[in-house]
Amino acid sequence: MRQKKNYAAIDNFRLAAALLIVAIHTSPLQSFSETADFLVTYCFGRIGVPFFLMVTGYFVLAPYQRGISGNNSIGKFLRKTAFLYGIATLVYLPLKIYSGNISHTPGGWLKEIFFDGTFYHLWYLPAVILGCLLLTALLKCCSPLAISGITFALYMIGVLGDSYYNLISQIPVFKTVYTAIFQISSYTRNGIFLAPVFLWMGVVLANSKVRISREHAAAGLMISLAGMMAEGFASFYFQWQKHNSMYFLLIPVMFFLFELLLSMKGREMGIARDLSMYIYILHPFCIVLVRGLAGVLKAQKLLVEQSLLHYLAVSAVSVLLSLVFVLVKQWFWSRRSYV
Repeated sequence: MRQKKNYAAIDNFRLAAALLIVAIHTSPLQSFSETADFLVTYCFGRIGVPFFLMVTGYFVLAPYQRGISGNNSIGKFLRKTAFLYGIATLVYLPLKIYSGNISHTPGGWLKEIFFDGTFYHLWYLPAVILGCLLLTALLKCCSPLAISGITFALYMIGVLGDSYYNLISQIPVFKTVYTAIFQISSYTRNGIFLAPVFLWMGVVLANSKVRISREHAAAGLMISLAGMMAEGFASFYFQWQKHNSMYFLLIPVMFFLFELLLSMKGREMGIARDLSMYIYILHPFCIVLVRGLAGVLKAQKLLVEQSLLHYLAVSAVSVLLSLVFVLVKQWFWSRRSYV
């Protein structure tokens, strides 16, 4: 079991990961170069979601594997995440109705609730819930080696149905398989194909005796990240992609990134966890706010059409609004402690 106790870099990186997710939904470099925006946003930016999955594996599932926490700990995490998902669904329901992007069949509702997400950014919440349920089941009946093989195989299936779909679907048998998958989930970036491998990587890094120096982790990160950017560009250039959430080299990128963060010491920003969560939940609402404000101020060209300024404005509003929620939450709990 790893003995490191200073997790400041992990906790502080949550904010960077949340802002990368904002970038994915605002395309900050689109005004300058489509290729540059793709590489920065849809290649480099894809580390955000796997990072949060690895954090969950490291801090929630790893203690469960060691027997330090029982089903109650996992149950508490799943209940909290499901509650957050329910609240977020209600918050975005008016926007969903207004946009007209709402399913009209029970099958469509189930697909959204369990796989696609009830709003475009909320797919992560059912993915982490489903991934955790799958991992806990595997932990009860499979060896660590078997779990590694199963989660890696699922991820490979996911990658081929994501960044390589237009290539692999030229083979009839694969096209048939993925057509069936996409009847259940619109993409393979979900709780079956994407989440388990990164959750498991978090468990392995927490409970194994793997040690990599900061220098080696940094070098590995740079090399694997360069490779992933090349992989992403190739899939983009040759138009192999159905989506662009999953790459083969994302696995080593996340391994070396997490090892690098674990090797760092520093001072934790106490509100980083809550702040990053609120940024993730609220940023689509802030996109609407910025667009509305730009309309009122007659500043659409500046705040909407100029992609970098649009991203900075959405990020600033998201951080400020999230900070208000964090401070209100802290005030509420401090008041309760005196009751």
